[in-house]
Amino acid sequence: MMTEDETGAPAPDRRMLEALVCPLTHETLSYDAERQELVSKAAKLAFPIRGGIPVMLVDEARPLD
Repeated sequence: MMTEDETGAPAPDRRMLEALVCPLTHETLSYDAERQELVSKAAKLAFPIRGGIPVMLVDEARPLD
């Protein structure tokens, strides 16, 4: 059973998030629960989480300002 985060969206498994790294820089990612994104500060990209599943495709990432 999938749990929900504070926004009511499906919450990804914390252990899974800790294992993921940026596909470009291989650096660790930070989790933004409000925006449902994994953020790579090194690559200045935010990867979306849809339905509790991280989308780790650079083409799908949002550039950070």
